[in-house]
Amino acid sequence: MTDSVILFVFFVLGGSMLAQWTAWRFRLPAIVLLFSLGLLYGPVLQVMHPSEMIGSAFHPMVSLAVALIVFEGGLALDFRQLKEAGEGVLRLTLVALPINFLLGSLAAHFIGNMGWGPAFLFGSIVVVTGPTVVLPLLRHAKLKPRIAAFLRWEAILNDPVGAILATLVLEVLLMRPGEGSGTVFAAIVPHMLASAALMIGFGIGTAWCVRWLCVRDLLPDVMKLPLFITLALMLYVMGTLSMDGAGLIASTVFGMGLANLRIPGMGELQRMKEALVVLIVSVLFVLLAADLQRHELTSISWAIAGLTLAVLFLVRPLGIWLATIGSSLSWAERFFVGWIAPRGIVAAAVAGIAGVRLQDAGYPGAGLVMPAVFAVIASTMILHGFSLIPLGRKLHLTLSNQPALAIVGASNWSSQLAQIVHAVGTPVLLVDSSARDLANAQKAGVPVLCTEVLSEEGAESLEERPADYLIAATPDAIYNGLVCAHLAPHFGHQRVYQVSPGIARLDQYRGLSREARGKLLGQPGWNFTLLETLVAQGWRFVAKDITEENKDRLLQENSDFLIFLIIQKGASITVVSLEEDASTPFWAGLVAIGLMPPLPSHAESQDGTSSS
Repeated sequence: MTDSVILFVFFVLGGSMLAQWTAWRFRLPAIVLLFSLGLLYGPVLQVMHPSEMIGSAFHPMVSLAVALIVFEGGLALDFRQLKEAGEGVLRLTLVALPINFLLGSLAAHFIGNMGWGPAFLFGSIVVVTGPTVVLPLLRHAKLKPRIAAFLRWEAILNDPVGAILATLVLEVLLMRPGEGSGTVFAAIVPHMLASAALMIGFGIGTAWCVRWLCVRDLLPDVMKLPLFITLALMLYVMGTLSMDGAGLIASTVFGMGLANLRIPGMGELQRMKEALVVLIVSVLFVLLAADLQRHELTSISWAIAGLTLAVLFLVRPLGIWLATIGSSLSWAERFFVGWIAPRGIVAAAVAGIAGVRLQDAGYPGAGLVMPAVFAVIASTMILHGFSLIPLGRKLHLTLSNQPALAIVGASNWSSQLAQIVHAVGTPVLLVDSSARDLANAQKAGVPVLCTEVLSEEGAESLEERPADYLIAATPDAIYNGLVCAHLAPHFGHQRVYQVSPGIARLDQYRGLSREARGKLLGQPGWNFTLLETLVAQGWRFVAKDITEENKDRLLQENSDFLIFLIIQKGASITVVSLEEDASTPFWAGLVAIGLMPPLPSHAESQDGTSSS
């Protein structure tokens, strides 16, 4: 085993996964940690230089990985999102892009001291907001669907468009002497339009062929993901042979086609490819940052620093403000989108190739393009990565700032539970397909959702609500398990619970498979029938403040207080479960929610109990 392989496995793979876990555990932007890790490996410690280690295959490998990333991004573009966000998406992709191109070019010339040629190339590169940065940030930001759709569509659609724009600018700048505007309009532009149209057609046509195979059961499930990845890469290569940037269009359109043609079995495959893309993005960011040279960092001058500030605080905000005049976007949405625009891998890759070609052609100031683009990428990653969630909360563009609970199934006992959770100030959502069953909770002010949670509409509606934990509480144990298994990838397998299906069904070998159900709510004997019977007999849900005086008594095995939830207001929710690996927190200052039989009012007040 060579040293380069050892370096790759331990430093790149191991380091990137550790950075991803650290970001998840401490709620940090993963992209910033990955980028910093790459800088540490490359320019700082100089333990690796990927382009030298891998050789001439490095940039083609990066390009293929980017193709998979934009393909995965295309799978996230559902046309149904355009019903609400369509106007904003069109303005961000069709109107804002040319404005940002013009403003960025002017800033590069007058502030960055670049010649007009390099300035226009810089302006064409920084119009893109990479999905490699935006999509990971959106997964953790919990933004409202409309504003999230703006950023998602802009990042994915502008990537290939920006790459083609940079190619057009480069081709014009590299025209031979004697070639004028006639060459541009008679040859270059028609070729680009034809290539883009051809790749759009190939992407849609390939998606239709895949659907034809799937609906006729002519493609086994085990082959779907490998085939999709292969086709996305083949389309990218075909498009790139036709024109730089066209391959990204083909891969993106192919992903959009698969997402909107309703191909059977795509839900499970999407979760698998998301995991694959997390690995690809992690490795790419470390490698690209490690490939930077020290002299590229030291060449960042005051002019480039001023240009970076202009892009951050003038070019992008002004471009978005001009593009959204007269639109339905609120001032908060316009301000937020004007600030959040992190650049990523595509900008770095295009700058690395185009800047060198322009420099070889003898353009003065062309050597400034790469360090200037790098400065924009680094600053936007750090500033936008750390400010996205706080700014979204400040502008009230996030769904919720505290953990929330979703309860599926509106029965007497689950409605009471939802009301108590709501009464203590913790966000809760009660979900059922029957409006009549939801009526009592709705009258009590509990947020409700009337939908079939296993339908596409129900899953989308649930994603729009601020829920972090789920309890399936219907009378049907099999349905509860199906809900938990279906929504576990969204909530996390450790955050989906269900009412006990009965002690007999919990046998590890003969009972319901753990993969096909959620964790138990409470004890194995607390099945739906028992809980409904207790409520019918007068038991009711109460919330008790845990104190030093009552905590030991509440934990006694013979206590008549059946604890379901432990809540730290505004900070955490713990669903009590016998199958929980970690110990249940139980200290003074928390609130315990559970069932208890009727007690005299004076006993309740002594325990600090508030009843429904």
